[in-house]
Amino acid sequence: MFPWIAGLAGLLMPGAGHVLVKSRGRAAVYFISILGLFCFGVLYGARLQFHVGFDDPLAVVRSTAQVVVGAPYFLARLLDLGQDPSLITRSTFEYGSTFTEVAGLLNILVALDAFDIAAGRKK
Repeated sequence: MFPWIAGLAGLLMPGAGHVLVKSRGRAAVYFISILGLFCFGVLYGARLQFHVGFDDPLAVVRSTAQVVVGAPYFLARLLDLGQDPSLITRSTFEYGSTFTEVAGLLNILVALDAFDIAAGRKK
């Protein structure tokens, strides 16, 4: 059951799964990298709004990618960052959105890495 806990912890907070498997160096690198990507994305004007519905499937995938950053996404939403509809008029809007989405996708890979380490399939 421990690999699942490490994987879920990694999804909730970037690098947390690696802290649980005692790989603190990797945890620090992953935390700084993913959080940095996400913060730059928010600063560049990413719109953090979860898309629901089947009218635009790609929007659902992109917004889901933002959500899987974990706690930083929910903290940003709680602080009302990325909620202004006028953000889409900024010239850096697409860059910001791409940064936040890549941060989420990278966090999935990092959580899977923590799962593999905890399961003994990787060192």
